[in-house]
Amino acid sequence: MKKILYLTDLYYVAKGRKYYEEDLYITEKLKDCFDVVLCHPKNSKSFEKDVDLVVFRNTGGVSGFKTVYNDFVARFKQNHIKTFNEFVGKADMCGKQYLLDLTEAGYPVIPTIDDIKMFSVLPDVTRYVCKPKDGADSIGLEFVHRDELLKRDSQQKNILIQPAIDFVYEVSFYFINDKLEYALYAPDKSQRWNLKKYNCTDDDIAFAEKFIKWNSIKNGIQRVDACRTKEGNLLLVELEDLNPYLSILELDEHTRNCFITDMMDALKNIL
Repeated sequence: MKKILYLTDLYYVAKGRKYYEEDLYITEKLKDCFDVVLCHPKNSKSFEKDVDLVVFRNTGGVSGFKTVYNDFVARFKQNHIKTFNEFVGKADMCGKQYLLDLTEAGYPVIPTIDDIKMFSVLPDVTRYVCKPKDGADSIGLEFVHRDELLKRDSQQKNILIQPAIDFVYEVSFYFINDKLEYALYAPDKSQRWNLKKYNCTDDDIAFAEKFIKWNSIKNGIQRVDACRTKEGNLLLVELEDLNPYLSILELDEHTRNCFITDMMDALKNIL
């Protein structure tokens, strides 16, 4: 059988999520078709030459081991290591710059700036969200009132500024390669990870696919996170193209089995 190095952090603590349970479930299924070994990216270097494919999964935010991550990506490119996801994405894989790029390009995304001088681009609201460009898992996120925000250094380019959207709910669309596998939403917006099945409309699917097409990943799992505004529109919150949490244990058995089958097929196609 082909050998897979599955990168994860079984001890990573995330609010409302149990990364280790998800990864243990997935690897238990994968070992029916592959020889699988698990480790943290910090320990992967000595194993990489002995496996056929590296699967990058629930490692948590890479800002916590940025040097290790950058070294890994450099080795991948130099040694032509096959990875899933492949490291060609333009979204969270590279930080949050894409939110600025998509705003400028007119995509349906929460308006985003990194310069107070561009404040007119944003809608006039009471509160704004500030977050680091290289952040993840809401690390460093803060809500700031308009007056306080306008007093800040306009040249602080490492921080993104967005309006605090009074949305109805958040919804996530989960893809393997370019195929939509399922969608989940949080009916109670105060409980982001208490998710229920979401029945997509054609417009919903077209919205999510727009961002999958924009990104350049052919082999990998992506999660399109959006919010439903009170006006009924969807706006992109985040395009997670590195190691999206899948909430796979909250799915019904049929959907979960279909996802695993498609994931196995995707891995086999790479190999």
